[in-house]
Amino acid sequence: MKRPSKTLIAALALGSALAMAGCSNQGDPVSFGGPTQQGKANPKSDSQVQLPSNPRNWETQRTLANGTTIGKTRLDGKKSGFSGDVWVWAPKQYFQDEYKDSAFPVLMALPGSNGFPTNYWMGGDLKLQENIQEMADSGKSLPFIVVMPVLNPNKDYYYDGSDIPNQPKMGTWISDDVPDLVRENFRTFKSRDGWGFFGSSSGGYVGMKTVLQHPEKFRAAIAGGPDTRPDSPLWKGHEKEKQANNPEKLAADLIKKGGPKVNLSIMMGTKESGQANIKKFMDKLNKGPIDMQLHWIKDGTHSGRLYAKALGDGPLEWLSKHMLAPTPSK
Repeated sequence: MKRPSKTLIAALALGSALAMAGCSNQGDPVSFGGPTQQGKANPKSDSQVQLPSNPRNWETQRTLANGTTIGKTRLDGKKSGFSGDVWVWAPKQYFQDEYKDSAFPVLMALPGSNGFPTNYWMGGDLKLQENIQEMADSGKSLPFIVVMPVLNPNKDYYYDGSDIPNQPKMGTWISDDVPDLVRENFRTFKSRDGWGFFGSSSGGYVGMKTVLQHPEKFRAAIAGGPDTRPDSPLWKGHEKEKQANNPEKLAADLIKKGGPKVNLSIMMGTKESGQANIKKFMDKLNKGPIDMQLHWIKDGTHSGRLYAKALGDGPLEWLSKHMLAPTPSK
């Protein structure tokens, strides 16, 4: 994976910490599941709505100006066996009476950098949630529930969001345990069309890889500056398992199978490296059930901050068109 500089990592971490420090109610318990503010959800029997099955109290990390909250919890992954922190945010529409019977789409936001012990997308410096809320209010995006897990189990290695033999099962953590947590706490769609990713650098790689690996679970991903091959040093001696987590092979296999259809938006800065590889990847594999678009960021470098800003220039609107939207009550 492309490694950001130590200066950039420190700046992102400091910005997140400062943004959190300004919250007067940081640490207060908050619950997103169960009854809505106005009453219990009552979806139709044939509905695509999956109601929260086991709501928990989360710990407030940040409160936005509109009153919505980013919560944090510690998740003991039942399937992966890994325990780590997860942050989550729901848009204001989730709590409005007209949507109390509706499911909401989920966007899993994965960081670059170390991806541990925090997920920088939860911080107020990058304003991911504020930008998504603004785009949702203007009709340029769906009002996504945003879930932000740690990506790696430590700072020592990149784990490629995969189940590397004899290592923590970070692939299962991302594909199963974290989505299960979201289903326990939110009104979500039963269909894969309600589930997608946004990621930067290594997080973009993992989101794209997971969609290609589990198209029965996830519909789409936006990947900022991703690699297209696994490169963790922990794969040594495990070539078969490594190739089973290779987006290039996964995409080729999905084309051979003929589906299901997935949608991938790749963002690249015009000044960052890896452009030739991305073009080759798209030229070869953008066909059949795989629908890809390439969004160029003028004068952009390899930067999570630039990828987040560029979401509003088309990628998130494009992704939203391929995913399920909440339905207001009649």
